Amino acid sequence: MIYNAPIKDMLFLVNEIIGLDRVTSLPGYEEFDADLLEAILEEAGKFASTELLTINREGDERAAQYENGTVRTPPGFKEAYTQFIENGWTGIDAHPDHGGQGLPKLLQNLIDEMIGGTNVAFKLYAELSRGAYHLIDHAASDEIREKYLPKLVEGVWSGTMCLTEAHCGTDLGLLNTKAVPAGDGTYRLSGTKIFITSGDHDLTENILHLVIARIDGAPAGTRGISLFLVPKVLVNDDGSLGERNQVHTASIEHKMGIRASATCTLNFDGATGYLIGEENHGLAAMFKMMNIERITVGLQGLGLAEIAYQNALAYAQERTQSKAPAPRPDASKPADPIIYQPEMKRQLLTIRSQVEGARALSVFTSLHVDIMEKSPDQTAVADAENTVALLTPVIKAFFSDLGVTSTLSAQQIYGGHGYIREHGMEQLVRDARIAPIYEGTNEVQALDLVARKLSGKTGEFAGRFLAGWQAFLKEHENDEEVATIISPVATALQRLIDTTRWVQDKAESNDAAMRGAATQYLRLFGLTIIACFWSQIFVTIRDKDGAFYDIKRKLAHFYVQQILPETASLAATIVNGDGALADFEVADFSA
Repeated sequence: MIYNAPIKDMLFLVNEIIGLDRVTSLPGYEEFDADLLEAILEEAGKFASTELLTINREGDERAAQYENGTVRTPPGFKEAYTQFIENGWTGIDAHPDHGGQGLPKLLQNLIDEMIGGTNVAFKLYAELSRGAYHLIDHAASDEIREKYLPKLVEGVWSGTMCLTEAHCGTDLGLLNTKAVPAGDGTYRLSGTKIFITSGDHDLTENILHLVIARIDGAPAGTRGISLFLVPKVLVNDDGSLGERNQVHTASIEHKMGIRASATCTLNFDGATGYLIGEENHGLAAMFKMMNIERITVGLQGLGLAEIAYQNALAYAQERTQSKAPAPRPDASKPADPIIYQPEMKRQLLTIRSQVEGARALSVFTSLHVDIMEKSPDQTAVADAENTVALLTPVIKAFFSDLGVTSTLSAQQIYGGHGYIREHGMEQLVRDARIAPIYEGTNEVQALDLVARKLSGKTGEFAGRFLAGWQAFLKEHENDEEVATIISPVATALQRLIDTTRWVQDKAESNDAAMRGAATQYLRLFGLTIIACFWSQIFVTIRDKDGAFYDIKRKLAHFYVQQILPETASLAATIVNGDGALADFEVADFSA
């Protein structure tokens, strides 16, 4: 397989669309400039393509192994991880006080896309560590932060998120894991957690488990959840490693994809844990990590869609079969490259136009994460927080769905060769398939969007967010040079606004109808907002010459003409289809 990091497109979005000055104006980022951005992206792209991609297939074939309570990663993973931490990739956006580089989240997320595209199983061993770092830094005591964060940033320790139990998935209020005060400020945790990504492995000398549990006497449901740090190996007061804690790996899952990543069942048998934050307020603290991971999972889908596109394009340019429609590239030959077939072009452009539009949305959201955390302007912080809250479920669900549909389309372009292992397409399909499921299924993300993000203060912000795009489009509605883009996007945006009002009304009068429309609404939202970014790109480059900009304009037109029309059917289904869903009773399934 091949992978060429889409650095030119990333730089275009940061420098020409979003504006790097919006990042460098934030406290702590003053010395971050275009040259540094490009240099780091180049190095990340090189590491992804030369180190991670080369071990991806063998990692899938050999998989993580579990024997006698020990988990081993596939060949090459230890060496790649050693280089990963030596190169400083574990501390990109961590604070310098903890040994990090203190660079923008925007940069981190661009790197995440590259790594997720070339070896998502490898990425998972480091991915949760970053979320664990930010959770501990945000919610833990100074003592815990000083004791654990430097090693986490260095990469010699890693982190996990332990939520799920066999009897409850998303409904965390049903958890059974117990925490009993030990009388010395620590707690003893007992219970079993399943589906723990990177729950055990041989890459780091310690693993820091972030575990939600219920202290004896705590309120029922989510109000009684507390959060604990449970190290695999206890840490002495001087920072050295002590004795093994009472947390053990019972098994690892045998999965459809990401087979090199160890997904573990962990038993906590009176394990020593340290309270993070306050008792019974653990879920609020855990959401700090969960929201980071949800964006990161979305970026996995984006990265896999990108690498699938690149390889399908290369195959379509080389594979000759049948004669192309006139005018043929070479009439003297018995067959032409399949890329000249309109259907192949359509499938490739469907992937590319959505990937590049989604990347614009990713960069925009990442900028607002940085504003949220760094800006001294509290109004700007509040606006950024609302922006990130609104867009997080969209990025997680829409991007991860895009990863699945794009890898499937790329596999289809390969034909029979896409179904066999040698070309790597079937692995991309299998690896992409988990993203719509973990970190909260995409159905849960859709419910979060319609039930939470469209109500209350966030709902008011959603209206302002859409109105802001509407004002941008109205500003250019009489400009004939951009009318071919502006007019259909404005129509689609008005359709989204009208449908949003319908969803908000149903939240008050018919909760089931609102819930039944959630997944379709999220897709409607994602498709429309990406169209808005294409309109912004089109307006921004209207006077710029060169092949790069010409292709952008063609991609914008393709998206608006071939992808955006789906929003009309989605809106019609949402508004007119709730009755058909409600009429079918649960008992009817057994008839």
